[in-house]
Amino acid sequence: MTDAALTARQGATDTAAVLKFGGSTFRSHAAYEQLAAGLEERLEKEGRRLTVVVSAMQGETETMRGRLHEVNAHPEDATSAGMLATADLISAHLLATALHRRGRTATVLAGHQIGLITNSSFLWARVIETDPGPLSKTLGEYEVVVVPGGQAVDAQGRPTWLGKNSSDLSAIAVARAVGAGACEIHSDVDGIYTSDPHLVRGARLLPDVSFNMAALMSLYGAKVLHRRAVQLALRHGIEIVCRYNRAPFSRGTTISREGAQVAAVVFNQRSVVLAYDSDDSADCAHGVFHAAGIDTVRLTEKPWVAVVGGFVDLEAVQRRQNLKPGSYVGVPVAEIRGSKVTTHIAESGEDALHLAQNLHDKLDQRDADRARRQPAYAGA
Repeated sequence: MTDAALTARQGATDTAAVLKFGGSTFRSHAAYEQLAAGLEERLEKEGRRLTVVVSAMQGETETMRGRLHEVNAHPEDATSAGMLATADLISAHLLATALHRRGRTATVLAGHQIGLITNSSFLWARVIETDPGPLSKTLGEYEVVVVPGGQAVDAQGRPTWLGKNSSDLSAIAVARAVGAGACEIHSDVDGIYTSDPHLVRGARLLPDVSFNMAALMSLYGAKVLHRRAVQLALRHGIEIVCRYNRAPFSRGTTISREGAQVAAVVFNQRSVVLAYDSDDSADCAHGVFHAAGIDTVRLTEKPWVAVVGGFVDLEAVQRRQNLKPGSYVGVPVAEIRGSKVTTHIAESGEDALHLAQNLHDKLDQRDADRARRQPAYAGA
């Protein structure tokens, strides 16, 4: 590193860049070395320190969950939180050691070290206090601070987990702690699309999206961003920049207050709609899930509740809260136009995919028809 770059880096500790890399980044152990090379290039180019939030390698969290359930089919939430979070911690140490191999100074700050205090909803915890001290101090000593996603502690110091796919939320909380005005989210897609580009033909990248639109899409099952991460970014004015997780880390969607309201078709094949006996029962179930930090949508046409995204032991949650279990209806598919949402119900995950494709094709056709109706611009 040149003397000029070193001086710039030392003066930029308080404006460290915050980057998050999802589990799809780490398909093999070689991926850690590849990412370390990319981070080193950025250190050299920008001369400022990095806080890097990482998820577990693909499949590792579910492997941990499987081991736990082999011993106890219905483990306590506190036990699950302590064990599931270790997958992200392993990933963080693998990246740190890849950086060490390249001669960079890097360290890992685990959940009990980063200054994030949550409530005691162990598996779906909500951040209630942020202490910037630990991160600021550590950034003064290391070029890269690696943070395992989803980890925190409650007021008693017990491990908590921010929920499945919550590394986005960790990254925004970290950005707030270090005073960053932006947070870069790297995943296997470079941004928000009009539908899931891995599953729906013709899905288009949306270059600029509003915070509210991104949060709404996430609530109904879009996988790019964690809904509470978007809400936290909105509250604190932190711009979210979505990037691809491979070099050259191309920029896709920017999420901000100035972003657009758009049209999209959103679904998650793990989501389910549950039917209850009455509106009161559905309202109660919705409230219980919400209090536990589980994303749900109360569908008002009938006493139905959509539980979004899967990875929830619905039986255990309902049993612990003395709720009469809801009956399975199907998989929700949301057609979103600005703030208006129309929810369709498919019988299965496979049917949801076909329905989403059909709705997206019609969305494209309506956009094309609207464009043809616009008068041609004649110029000045």
